[in-house]
Amino acid sequence: MKLQFNKDHKYILHLALPAIAGLSTQMVVSLVDTAMVGRLYNAEYYLAAMGIGVFATWAVVSLFSSLATGTHVLIARRFGSKEYDKCGDVLNTSLIIALLIGTVIASIVVAFAFDIANFFAVDPKVGFYAGQFLHYRFMGIPFFLITVSYRGFFFGIGKTKIFMYSAILINFLNIIFNYFFIYGGFGMKGMGLAGSGLGSTLATICDALFYFTVSLLPSFRHKFNYFKNFRFIKSIASSIINISLPVSLQNIFILVGFLSFIAITGFIGTAEQAASTVIFSALQFSLMPCFGFGIAIQTLVGNSLGCEDIQKAKYYCYETSKLATAYTLLVGIIFITVPRLVLNLITNEQNVIETAAPALRIAGVGQIFYAIGVVLANGLQAAGQTLYVMLSEVIVNWFVFVPIAYFLGVFLKFGLLGAWSALPFYVILYATVIFLKFKFGNWEKYKRV
Repeated sequence: MKLQFNKDHKYILHLALPAIAGLSTQMVVSLVDTAMVGRLYNAEYYLAAMGIGVFATWAVVSLFSSLATGTHVLIARRFGSKEYDKCGDVLNTSLIIALLIGTVIASIVVAFAFDIANFFAVDPKVGFYAGQFLHYRFMGIPFFLITVSYRGFFFGIGKTKIFMYSAILINFLNIIFNYFFIYGGFGMKGMGLAGSGLGSTLATICDALFYFTVSLLPSFRHKFNYFKNFRFIKSIASSIINISLPVSLQNIFILVGFLSFIAITGFIGTAEQAASTVIFSALQFSLMPCFGFGIAIQTLVGNSLGCEDIQKAKYYCYETSKLATAYTLLVGIIFITVPRLVLNLITNEQNVIETAAPALRIAGVGQIFYAIGVVLANGLQAAGQTLYVMLSEVIVNWFVFVPIAYFLGVFLKFGLLGAWSALPFYVILYATVIFLKFKFGNWEKYKRV
């Protein structure tokens, strides 16, 4: 099969760039939120608490947000084989699952917000602030999962621009809400870090309303018939769960791993823990675009396998990983050469900046190789290999990244620089394991889902 190089790259970017733009607006919001919190009085405590709060929220949400992956993969396959009514059946089933799970989980986790925060916090003050954030943020879980189902649907049919429009609109509202509730206004007292959690929840509700409104458009409603044939199909639910469950476990275990890393830096010092929070925020300059390329490759692989064209699916994976790596290389150069400039975008706390700068250089080296792992892992997930991807990243994260971080940072007392030195080991090993499976795996046996 002979494909046009330029044409294929344009097609990849046609899918990836809107997803990257949407994810990048989320990155900007995260950076702005961190910057707002970083300018509060006693910023070190708030930033340390925010690190725990953000990762704990991601851990809980990510346990179920992989619903997007299961929905995305199933719809991409069916869209590739032109089974449009079945795409609608997948969306309906996914939405019902999202509503049921979201309501139950939100009811449970809000009650344990402070327990979760205090488990990971070394300082009681940090734990209290993190608990306030989690209490309000967890309230938005049902609405978040509804948006997750819609994202999977629109990703699967190649309409990544809808996600971009949603992200731009909703994340703009997120900034407005967060500013108002963090600092206060119109006679209302600012809530500090808790206001960031409340503002984000209100923005999530608006996001769910946006996707529902778009789904009412005749061009989608008539083609896929999801409202006309609204129903729950057990076999589809089973397929969504079978694909999503390993991704859910992967997300939760990896985020717990990163939470453990944040906790490890807390043993080094509060300033070091705050610095790690800022570094993770800076890394989103790299990670979010990589995830955008991952979204594109799941669509491309799913559509290709729906047409039973394995070689085309593999080709797109290789080309997408090249484009993504070119981007992470550029980001790595910036992190290594001007780390303080990047950090100043996030916080004006000079102690935190000076503590974080050397570690950001190390992170800049490690993240260069992240693109290969993310893109090829998403390609394998679209081919149904979610269990392998899960085991690969969890094992490398828990048994390489976290132990090395503790050993170098705490046991050998190399401090924050030692802890962050574990990141390149983690990223390179993960990319290698994924590449070997992608290169030598038996694609002929990857079943239709």
